[in-house]
Amino acid sequence: MNYKSITYYLSYFCFPVSLLSFVNILYSLYFDHFLNTNLYVVVLILSVSIGILFFYIGKNSYKKLNFFEKLTLVILTYLLTSIFFSIPYYFSNYQITLIDSFFESISGLTLTGFSVFENIKYFDPTLILWRSSSQWIGGLYFLIFLLLVFSDKQYDYKLISFSYTPNINFSSEENLIKRIINISSMYIILTFSIFMLLNFSNIRLFNSLNLSMTLISNGGFLPSNSLDPIIKTFFQKIILSLSLLVSLINIFILLNFFNPKKLINENQEDLLIIFFTLFITFILIITLNNPDNFNILIGVLSSLSNSGISVGDIPENINLYFLFLTIIGGSIISNSSGIKFLRFYILIKSSIFEIVKLVRPNHIVSKSYLYSKKVFSSKEINNSFLIFISFFISILILSSLLIIDNINFEDSFKISVLTLTNTSYSNLYGSSEINFSNLLTSSKLCILFFMIIGKIELISIFLLIKNLIIKN
Repeated sequence: MNYKSITYYLSYFCFPVSLLSFVNILYSLYFDHFLNTNLYVVVLILSVSIGILFFYIGKNSYKKLNFFEKLTLVILTYLLTSIFFSIPYYFSNYQITLIDSFFESISGLTLTGFSVFENIKYFDPTLILWRSSSQWIGGLYFLIFLLLVFSDKQYDYKLISFSYTPNINFSSEENLIKRIINISSMYIILTFSIFMLLNFSNIRLFNSLNLSMTLISNGGFLPSNSLDPIIKTFFQKIILSLSLLVSLINIFILLNFFNPKKLINENQEDLLIIFFTLFITFILIITLNNPDNFNILIGVLSSLSNSGISVGDIPENINLYFLFLTIIGGSIISNSSGIKFLRFYILIKSSIFEIVKLVRPNHIVSKSYLYSKKVFSSKEINNSFLIFISFFISILILSSLLIIDNINFEDSFKISVLTLTNTSYSNLYGSSEINFSNLLTSSKLCILFFMIIGKIELISIFLLIKNLIIKN
């Protein structure tokens, strides 16, 4: 294992945390919120110091990483960044325990949105902004991980090759940095665009800033206990729906937005997801009695994007539908989790293929992906099936562990699904009130572990363990 190179690349993930802590310091000074300012100064100094130290440790190392070293880098990035983000929680005046501080940090970084805070509106505004920053940076990191780590052709279980990823070329460090800059630029532009739209819709500046970071990352942290006091008007619901849609589909779709031919040919997954969203919304609306149409649309978009945020009252009889949508997930190149829409498509089409072979052995069935030139092989089918099985095995393991904590079967099942899909615990899923801070330490640790599993998938851990065992 090339630890020096891992340390070198790990240093680059320290500096964005420094930037966010500096933003919080400026916010504190400008609005006279001095309660936790010294803590953000500590994070700034610590993240810069460790970043510089790691940079010089790995500066002269061999920079090429294999898949397993990249995977180790991802896990270490989550753990190190969570330490930075937990500092303002743990040393604040709110008496947050160490395990709860890590829980809140990793929940934000993995975009899950589980919170140990019961009444967020009474918290210091800088701490609320810090929560939103954790999921924003977690969303950016995950998009980078998707293209730098999970695009490995030998272990393409994320199926990146089936989605539009323009000009991926990581043959040199220069190309690598260029691609990271491109991803970061698009992410920042989209965040700023959502922020301006929310602000334009008469949502106060502080809420717009926090919500923009939540929506672009598909996170679940809110600047208040619920969205109802913030999202009130019809126009605000439209902006919220569009923002959820943007975060649900491939982030690179903007590159083809003004080229209809390329948009249709290269973003078929995203177009099919949009059609599926509208179809499910239409079915739910016509089967319910006088629902708020936009609330249902927001619920569908929020579930598919694995955000979990909701507006207004949601009929209890459709909670299971929303839970199922979280399992499906959104685009491959997005911050959404779940099994992924593309994998469901491959599994359904391959199942039909096998049935047709039994009925009509000589009949030729196309294995093309959405009528494109791309064809999925037996490897892609096997990987999709393996992810499908490992997902439900993970649910079984986690729900079994949570039942020990005196959580009833229904709630433990829902928490397990939402943990593995990195989706916030909300009334969309008919969830009863659970205070995560009151859970046993063992339950919190299990949830933390499976939050990370939900982002990198269980097969990653199996591959990493297999590699270590074979080497040893």
